[in-house]
Amino acid sequence: MKGSKKIKRVAVVGTGIMGAPIARHLMDAGFDVTVTTRTRDAARDLVSAGAHWADTPALAAAGADCVLTMVGTPEDVEDVYLGTDGLLGSAAPGLWMVDLTSSMPDLAEELSNAAESMDCHAFDCPVTGGQAGAEAGTLTLMAGTTAEKAAPVLPVLNAFAERIVFFGKPGSGQAAKLCNQLSLAGAMLGMAEAVAFARAYGLDEQAMLELVGSGMGDSRALRDLGPKAVASDWKPGFKVTHFAKDLNDALMTADDLGLALPGATTAHTLYATLDAIGGGQLGTQALEVLYEPESDAIAAGLDWSCAPVDVPDDHADDFDRAEQGACGCGHDHHHDHDDHCCGHHDCGCGHDHH
Repeated sequence: MKGSKKIKRVAVVGTGIMGAPIARHLMDAGFDVTVTTRTRDAARDLVSAGAHWADTPALAAAGADCVLTMVGTPEDVEDVYLGTDGLLGSAAPGLWMVDLTSSMPDLAEELSNAAESMDCHAFDCPVTGGQAGAEAGTLTLMAGTTAEKAAPVLPVLNAFAERIVFFGKPGSGQAAKLCNQLSLAGAMLGMAEAVAFARAYGLDEQAMLELVGSGMGDSRALRDLGPKAVASDWKPGFKVTHFAKDLNDALMTADDLGLALPGATTAHTLYATLDAIGGGQLGTQALEVLYEPESDAIAAGLDWSCAPVDVPDDHADDFDRAEQGACGCGHDHHHDHDDHCCGHHDCGCGHDHH
């Protein structure tokens, strides 16, 4: 855009496992960075390194040329932009707002339109690459805009991204991210089931990974997360709860399009179950533990007594023994739910099935 001023001051809303390293890359690139998150303690290291602190998104945006948001859910995005002390309530003309969160396409369209009506600019730009990519500054971004329109903020994005793919219109970046998550869901299922099968049969699991990884069965999930699953290393690079949320968003969007996604429905059912039994903060590779004896689940901090038991008709094939607390992995996890259940009685898909 001709006449656009050079961006010098950048605000970052959300300093979790992705937002914090992004903010550090911006500081290293010479930008004047202000941060805000739910608790100041979560941003302590960034503030100690020279970032400014703001108590609210609105205050973070005050005086900024660009705001990056990296929060948890579409509801969080809506609150940051449209809620009390949100960005759009106090945005100055010319402000750029870039949402890096994995969210919903229709919400991204709404925020873009609202920003333009205020002589500001907002576009969706979800990322892939996980914590490792954020720390290395090698994320791939999926932008719901054009390269021409986004030109003023490219120096900001290039500070932490290795690749930016432009999809042209508001919401399209989020749609592309959902495509990524749908493909990843299938790969994660394949990885988990290959490891579980090899373990049950007594194969050398590492040798299996090397063999499968050398052929058409290869995937990033197999190469990067298969070894962690074999080692029962559940440390998150991307958390189960966030992946379950992304699959839920994809299924809701597909439902609006009249599109059935049975593979994603199965993956979501399993990840929602893993989340419900206490695995939400584990890495996505922890899906494999659903296929193992209950003692392994307990060792991972999971509680099968909290498994969902009320499953809607459209998920019946995935949970063919749901009334016994089965997750669909082929094991029975019998519990007295009246005495022990934690109260998770929905399938996790986000729809009302009453």
